[in-house]
Formats: sequence, C-alpha cells, structure tokens
Amino acid sequence: MLLLVMVVCFIGYHVYKSIKPPSPIPLPENVSEICPRIKLNDGRYLAYRELGFPKDKAKHKIIIIHGYGSSKLVDLKITQEMIDEFEIYFLLFDRAGYGESDAHPSRTIKTDTYDIEELADKLQIGPKFHVLGMSLGAYPVYGCLKYIPHRLSGATLVVPLLNFWWSNMPENLLSAALKKLPIQNQWTFRVAHYLPWLLYWWLTQKWFSPFSQNPLTTMTERDIELADKHTKHSYIKESALRQGEYVSMHRDIIASFENWEFDPTELLNPFSDGNEGSVHMWCALEDKQILREALLYICDKLPWIKLHQVPEAGHLIIHEKKHFEDIIKTACS
Repeated sequence: MLLLVMVVCFIGYHVYKSIKPPSPIPLPENVSEICPRIKLNDGRYLAYRELGFPKDKAKHKIIIIHGYGSSKLVDLKITQEMIDEFEIYFLLFDRAGYGESDAHPSRTIKTDTYDIEELADKLQIGPKFHVLGMSLGAYPVYGCLKYIPHRLSGATLVVPLLNFWWSNMPENLLSAALKKLPIQNQWTFRVAHYLPWLLYWWLTQKWFSPFSQNPLTTMTERDIELADKHTKHSYIKESALRQGEYVSMHRDIIASFENWEFDPTELLNPFSDGNEGSVHMWCALEDKQILREALLYICDKLPWIKLHQVPEAGHLIIHEKKHFEDIIKTACS
C-alpha cells in the first residue's frame, strides 16, 4: 500500500510539474537603463519606444500594438519624409510579458487595453490617440473600441485575429474560419479556449507538434520571404521572448481565444456623436490564416468600420512597405 501511494505521488508530482507554467525569467536589474520604461499603478513596468515627430507638435499620434512573438522593435516600413509630411508620432511598446515589460499574472484583453491607456497618460501624449494592431496583436484594438472609445482619435485593425468562440457571430462562419487553419493549429486554439491550464504542457511536450510545421499551410510564398527577412534580425525575437515563451506568446494565445466579455458585432461607433475619427479594417485577399468572409460579416454588422481589401497580399501585409504606407496614410486621413 505504501509503495502504491509513493508511485501515485511520484506520478502526480511529475504531472503537476509538466503542466505548471514557469515564472518569468527575471529581467536585468539595470533594465531601465537599457530602454525607457514607465511604472504602472499596479507596480508593473511597461517598456516603450518613441519614433517620428515630437509628440507635442505631432498632428497624428499612433500607438502601434505588435503582433504574436514580436516587440516594440518591430520595423515600421515608412520613410522619414512621410513621417514629416503627415507629422506622425509613433509610440510602440512591449505588451505585458514581452521584451522589457513586466508580465501580468492574468493578462486579458481588458488588462492590455488599460495598459495602453495608462501608458498614453504617463507619457502625456494627449487625450486622444489612434491605435493600430496587427494580426493577433489586433485584439487590444477591439478592447480599446469597447473599454476606452472616448480616448480614440481612430483605430486600425490589420488582418485581425478571429476568436472562434465569439458569442454573436454565426457558428458556421466561425467554424469555417477555424477549419481554414491546419488541424494542429485548430487543436491548439481549442486547448487554449477550453483547457487554458493545459496550454503550457500542450505547447512544450515532445510527442507531437502543436502547430503545423509546413509554413505554406499558413503563409504565402511572399509571406515566407518577408518572415525570413524579419527573422534575420534575431535579436528582435530574442529580446521579445527574453522573459520566456509562457508569459509572452502562450498568454497571448489564451487572451485571444478565451471567452471575451463582448462580441465585436456589439461594438458601438465611437465617432457617432460628431467626434472626428474613423475605424479601418484591412483584409489581405491571399491571407491563409484569416477568413475573409468573417471580416466581411463584422464590417456588414458595423458599417462604420471601413473595410480595405488588398489583392495579392498575404498575412504579413504589415511588412510590405507599399501596404504599410497605405495603411498609415489612411489612418491619417
């Protein structure tokens, strides 16, 4: 009997150890000397990067929200001439758990949203700002439209993620959107939604791959070229994930696919009362990850969102100079 108890305890210990996420890898003590950071009201720090026109003189103030596995160091494909012409101030930051920003113990779409608002206030960029999010990093833009619409001068969603468990969108449409992805990816997102406590084990076990290993199942050939160029700067990814993959990328997946407090089709127009501003959604017609029909449905339900469909463009549209400049020009119009 004692032997049985010992065996059960031994197995239980190793099961617990395999599913328990690790703590964040500590940042260097001199991290605030490496890059600028602001202290939030809850004691965490957010790292940020400012580019472009001086914020006290800028006509347009745009907060860039980086995507999955990226950081504030994302390369903006825009010329200085265009920045000067449109008088643009860019604010980039590491989302919680990425780069030099402290992790949030229970990050959600709402906590990310209020991080953005507090960052803007601490840096005194003004009462209103434009938010631009790309791919999975677009979910905080939905949060801004829901929780802080009064702070927005505009919003841009570039090939935005789809949460396959949104409550008010047609189930068959969301099912089709999920099935557009490789089967491995589908199951990973199901685990994130139904069993988030198991996600760390799911993504780190060695028995099977949690994501498709064939890049052509999720990216066009042009996407792959752009990704290769981006990943040549290895320090960007190393910096982004310096606190570990769980508090950054894993928490991203959970925040994206857990149950939200709202559905995008329930959002109200933040500029309906004569307030200046606009909301834009960019759809790449060759995108292998985001179902075009789902984005069309959202824009049909919310006609105040201006849909831009880009032919011959894939999911990494944001890294194409001509497309990124079009996105910024539209945001500034």
